[in-house]
Amino acid sequence: MQTITLAALPTHLGFALALAALSAMVVWLVLRLGIMDMPNARSSHVRPTPKGGGLGVVVATLAGLVVQYNVATIARIEDTYFVAVLVGAATIAAVSLADDVFDFSFLWKLAAQVFAALVPMPFGLVLDSVSLPFVGTVPLGPIGWLATLAWIVFLTNAMNFIDGLDGMCAGIAVIAALFLAAIAIANGGAFVYVASLALAAGCAGFLPFNIPRARIFLGDVGSQFIGYLFAVLGIAAAQFDTARVSMFIVPLLLAAPILDVAFTLARRLLNGERLAEAHRGHLYQVLARSGVAPLAVSALYWAMTATAGVAGFRFLALSPPAKLGVAAAAAGLFSLYAAWVAARARRAGITAWSGDAPARR
Repeated sequence: MQTITLAALPTHLGFALALAALSAMVVWLVLRLGIMDMPNARSSHVRPTPKGGGLGVVVATLAGLVVQYNVATIARIEDTYFVAVLVGAATIAAVSLADDVFDFSFLWKLAAQVFAALVPMPFGLVLDSVSLPFVGTVPLGPIGWLATLAWIVFLTNAMNFIDGLDGMCAGIAVIAALFLAAIAIANGGAFVYVASLALAAGCAGFLPFNIPRARIFLGDVGSQFIGYLFAVLGIAAAQFDTARVSMFIVPLLLAAPILDVAFTLARRLLNGERLAEAHRGHLYQVLARSGVAPLAVSALYWAMTATAGVAGFRFLALSPPAKLGVAAAAAGLFSLYAAWVAARARRAGITAWSGDAPARR
């Protein structure tokens, strides 16, 4: 099993701080370019605001991965899979940056995301099996390609959709990535540990520009990159790192944005709304529009993510019934949260969740 000693942790901390500084420097430069995000039907802001700050996250994280690839002797996986992670992450960064500049239509966005998801798969970055409670390891065969594609595209979009309030997406990413790094290294997963640390550092360098009031937004280049990399790291943790970590760890860590997006998609589908149409109907958006301060909403989602992270440490050692219990508890608590948001919306006179005025930020 690969091990990283406590004596190496100060070096890793210095590495992370350097990446955070690099991220902040890139964000500062992008801020000067003034690529503006104009308010639209889905926006939670009312003033044109610079976007593309996620380029700092991309540059810092990819720099960390490149250093890891060229220097690390312990924290690595087979070169084929390592290259798959690098190429895939660079691809989603490139296509989402183009989206920020040219503002693609939904179908073009989706096509670009599918392309980026497919890029690393011929390298072998495919979910070929999954471990299920009471069932054990289930080979996926050819279905693994479809499952991998669906997982990457879904999480890429989920983190993009959750990027609607100051500090929301990047804050969730910092917390989830730090917990993923800790869980990985505690179980001997050195590759995922270092890669997650790089992602957390990149997001941390961006956050001061986005809270308490956004001077610049992540943009698709940041939010899609974050979702994509989490999806890929989930597969790498489960399939390719020396110590295999459950594929369900990343969904558990990101349960808050995943369940918010899943709830919203289901509600809009049942209401006969067009899923590709811009809206302001996510639970976090409705909560902000009901009168809760946007930063407080973001902090609530940070707290949910931290709670999931604490649960993640115990998850791997749990029995199958207990693992199902964790999943059921997460779904149940989120259902109570959704009911609370709905009650606040009614008291605030919000009747059409997708069509009311945006919260200011």
